[in-house]
Amino acid sequence: MVKNIFIILLSILVILILCFLLYSFYIYFANIELFVLKTGAFVILFFTGLVIMRYMLLLFFSMLKILIKSSDENYESFENKDLRVTLIVPAYNEEVVIEKSIRSLLLQTYPNLEILIVDDGSKDRTYPLAKKYEFTKGLRSLKALTKKNGGKANAINYGIEHSTGNLIMVVDADSKLNDDAVELMVRYFQNPEIAAVAGSVYVSNQNNILTKLQALEYIEGLNMVRNGQAFLKLVNIIPGPIGMFRKDALYEVGLYDDDTFAEDCDVTLKLIMKGYKIDFEPEAVAVTEAPENLLDLIKQRYRWTRGILQAIKKHSSILWNFKKSFAASFTLWYMLFEAVFWPFIDIWSNLYIIYISLTHGYSILMFYWWSIFTVLDVTGALYCVLITGERLSLIIYAVYYRLFFVQIINIAKILSTIEEWFGIKMSWGKLERKGNL
Repeated sequence: MVKNIFIILLSILVILILCFLLYSFYIYFANIELFVLKTGAFVILFFTGLVIMRYMLLLFFSMLKILIKSSDENYESFENKDLRVTLIVPAYNEEVVIEKSIRSLLLQTYPNLEILIVDDGSKDRTYPLAKKYEFTKGLRSLKALTKKNGGKANAINYGIEHSTGNLIMVVDADSKLNDDAVELMVRYFQNPEIAAVAGSVYVSNQNNILTKLQALEYIEGLNMVRNGQAFLKLVNIIPGPIGMFRKDALYEVGLYDDDTFAEDCDVTLKLIMKGYKIDFEPEAVAVTEAPENLLDLIKQRYRWTRGILQAIKKHSSILWNFKKSFAASFTLWYMLFEAVFWPFIDIWSNLYIIYISLTHGYSILMFYWWSIFTVLDVTGALYCVLITGERLSLIIYAVYYRLFFVQIINIAKILSTIEEWFGIKMSWGKLERKGNL
């Protein structure tokens, strides 16, 4: 209760600060005399206001979601162990991490559990390492399957086709789950409209500035956003490290497709287009290994962005068809804004503000611009640390987050968007595992 009151008061304070900063930003822009410069200034103001509104709405929805969940007696009392869960781990050349991942899965508290490790034609010892953990005991079992290399989507489908569960949970091979993750996520499926539930993703290897910035991004940009989306039951991407699906719903949409680099985004969109609802369980946690150097991070985000753009292009017929599925159309436009529009506008706005600051003496604009987004980032970081229990020290990195990390991610998004537009071929770009789970 005290935490909720603090968060509400914090939100009010932040809104007041943002209003002051945005008004001050507007006053300085209004003093610009040249029409061309003034037009550019108001474009920046419009999109800045849009981003602030989006951010505060997600924060508000996230708080509402937490309050509703804490008072949901049906959720708290649900103890149905009859639903069988098949946990699928697609793996390709994962010998460095596969045993750590398997050992975390064996600790799951949910009793009616089948674990399938699907080796996708690995060239290392992934399959024999997984094979030695095979067992069958009562309602629990673990099997290691192997197949010819065909990509992650095909490996997941292979697992689904060999599964015996009513529910399918997909977990990346470089991830570890908290012990009650399966048990927490099963509860959502008492609602027949729910087709899938996302879990939280935390960074395990917080050993340098880059991975700590990613840790902040995961709890702020991913977990807070998903919690806000979950209020509307419209989580737009079930993350690869942890997600649970209704098996019948997956078959209804044709399982996973291998025609994008974001199979998790694609299958989520297909479920939304069918009218299903997608929820989020913040306490079901997967810790995963984040890229530890800049090149690997850029490769990862390059692939993510191109995959999302491929998924949007694939389902582009629904963009303007709000009557057929308002939820799907809204989701696609939201993703398009996040993946394309905002990165371009953000980079352009930074260059524009630097230009008019240096050439027309409006250097104070740089301070206001940085302050607005830093206030948002620090607020999001503090809120997420409070609700997730992550380390308080991550809040410090919110000050550098906008100056350094976001710009790199935006540049990667812009480059990948340009290459996707021109149809330049790319490979999966698998990251080398360090084993820091």
